[in-house]
Amino acid sequence: MSTTARAKDWLLKPAARLVPLDKDRARLELAEIASAAGEEGLTRLAKFLAAKGEGQDFLAAVFDLSPFLRDTARRRPQILDGLFEQTIEARLKAIGAAIDLAHLAETLSESGLMMELRQWKAEAHFLIALADLAGEAETALTVRRLSDLADACTRAAVDFLLRDAHGQGKLKLPDVDNPSKQSGWILLGMGKLGAHELNFSSDIDLVVFFDPEAPAVVDPLDATELFSRLTRRLVRILQDRTEHGYVFRTDLRLRPDPGSTPLAIPVEAALRYYEARGQNWERAAMIKARPVAGDLAAGAAFLKELQPYIWRKYMDYAAIADVHSIKRQIHAHKGHGEIAVKGHNVKLGRGGIREIEFFVQTQQLIAGGRFPELRGRETVPMLGELATRGWITTEARDALARQYWFLRRVEHAVQMVADEQTHTLPEDDEGLERIARMLAFADAPAFSQAFRASLQQVERHYAALFETAPELSTGIGNLVFTGDVDDPDTLQTLHGLGFQRPSDICRVIRGWHFGRYRVTQSAEARERLTELTPALLRSFGQTRRADEALMRFDEFLAGLPAGIQLFSLLQSNPALLKLLATIMGAAPRLAAIITRRPHVFDGLLDP
Repeated sequence: MSTTARAKDWLLKPAARLVPLDKDRARLELAEIASAAGEEGLTRLAKFLAAKGEGQDFLAAVFDLSPFLRDTARRRPQILDGLFEQTIEARLKAIGAAIDLAHLAETLSESGLMMELRQWKAEAHFLIALADLAGEAETALTVRRLSDLADACTRAAVDFLLRDAHGQGKLKLPDVDNPSKQSGWILLGMGKLGAHELNFSSDIDLVVFFDPEAPAVVDPLDATELFSRLTRRLVRILQDRTEHGYVFRTDLRLRPDPGSTPLAIPVEAALRYYEARGQNWERAAMIKARPVAGDLAAGAAFLKELQPYIWRKYMDYAAIADVHSIKRQIHAHKGHGEIAVKGHNVKLGRGGIREIEFFVQTQQLIAGGRFPELRGRETVPMLGELATRGWITTEARDALARQYWFLRRVEHAVQMVADEQTHTLPEDDEGLERIARMLAFADAPAFSQAFRASLQQVERHYAALFETAPELSTGIGNLVFTGDVDDPDTLQTLHGLGFQRPSDICRVIRGWHFGRYRVTQSAEARERLTELTPALLRSFGQTRRADEALMRFDEFLAGLPAGIQLFSLLQSNPALLKLLATIMGAAPRLAAIITRRPHVFDGLLDP
C-alpha cells in the first residue's frame, strides 16, 4: 500500500466517531475550510472536504467542537493537505528533524528562528490534536509527542543562542556544530515536561543552572549575567506572541528562591541551597527533573549530585514528616459533599490528576532512597513499580492508572477548545456538552457520570494513603504556599479569615518557607511552622488589623536566632498564640519592643 493510500485511509476512517454540537453549522464550517483550500490552490483537499464520508464527518465535528483547530485549518489548510502524502507520525518526525537542524542555518536571525519555530509548533500541535481526537494515538503517545516537541523547540533556541554568544566572543564553544556540548548551560525540564507527560496547552517549567568552570565559559565572573541574559532571550523566543503565535509559555519560577535569585544560578550555589534550605515541595519536584536542553552531560551530573537530597536512604521521622508536610501544603482542605462536575478543576480538584501524582510521589520519597527502581519520572510506570514491590495493591495500580489517563484526556479536551492553559470544566450546559462529545460520549450526562465515578475512585485511594496523617486544617479552606504563585483558593481563604491584603500575606509566608530568616532555615523548623500556620492565621485573622499584625509577627521572626521551640510551644498552647496575636495586632509599641528585644517575650511567658 502506498503512503498516499495510507494517508487517505487515515483521513477517511478515524477510530473515534465524534458528533458536532450543530450539524448544519459544522458542514458550513467545513465548506469554509474547503473554500480556503481552493483559494490556496489545494484542489485535492478542496474536493475531499466537499465530498461526503466518515473522514469528512469526523473533520466537521472536530472543527465544530474546537474553534482553535477550526481556525488553524482555515489559516493553514496546507497542514491537512499534507496528510495525503504523509501519515501524522511521519510528518511529526519530519518536523522534529527540521527543528533539530534549525540552529545550523548560518543566515538565520533570531526573528527568523522565532517565526520558524512558531510555524513548526503550530503544525505539530494541530496534528497531535487531530491524532488524539481521531483515536489514532493513545493519550500516553499524545503526551510524549507534546513533550518531544517542547524538547526540540527548547534545544533549537538554546543552540541558536549559544552559537550567537560564541560569535560575539562571549563564549568559546568547543564544538560550534554541537553548541550545547561542554557549554555549561544547564536547562532542566520540571513537572510534566520532565516526565514526558506534557498536556496540550501546558506551559513548560524550566530551571536553569550553569557551570562557571565549563570549557566554553570565557569569563567566570561574568557568567551569571551572561547566562541570565541568554535565559531571558530564550523565554522571549519561546513565549512572546507574534503574528505567527507563540511556541511555549515558559515558567522559570521553580528555581531556588525565585524572588531573590537570578534567572540562571551557579551549580555550586544551587547545591548549597538544596542541601541547606531546600523545601519539601522542591524535593518532590526534583523527582521529575530531566535535562532537556543545553549541556546535557552537565545536567545529568548536577542531578547525580542532588540524589542524596532527593532520595533519603532511611525511612526516618524527617522523611515521613516531609511527606506529611507536602500533603498538607498541596491539599490542606478536604472537601465534603457531592463532587460537582461543572467548574471542577481536573488537575487540582478533589479526585483530580494532582492527587494521583501525589499518591505516587509521596511513596517514592519514602521508599526511593532504598529502592532505585522507584525513582522514575513517569506516573503510570511508577504505579506499576509500587505494586510490584507491594507498596500498593494491584487493584489500586489498575484503578489509578486507568483514571489517570482518563483525566488526562479530559484535561486535553478542555484545552483543545481554545488552546488555553485551563484545567477547569465549563460551567455552562453547552460547554460541558462540547467536552462530552470531544471525548466521544453520547451526551453530557453520560460524561458527568463517568467523570464523577473517576474522581470518587481516585479520592478513595488517595484518602486511604493518608488516613493516619495529621490534618493541617479543619475545614477553613485551602492554604497553599508552595512555589512563587498565589493560589486563588488560598487568597479566598485568607480573605475569609480576616486579611485584607491576602496576596501580601502569601508573599510573607512563602518567604518563611524559603528559609530567608535564621529562624526558618532548618527543615525541622519549617515543618513545625507548616503545622502551626493554620492556627496562626486563624488567630491573627481575629485581630482588629490582621494584616499589620502578621507583618509585625514577620518582623519578630526575622530577629529570632531559632524557631523550633517557639513554634512547638505556640502549637501546643493556643492561649499563648492568641496572646501573641493580640500583642501584634493591638499593642504596636509592645510588639516593637518584643521585635527589637526577643528576650522580652520570654518575660511574658514566665513573669
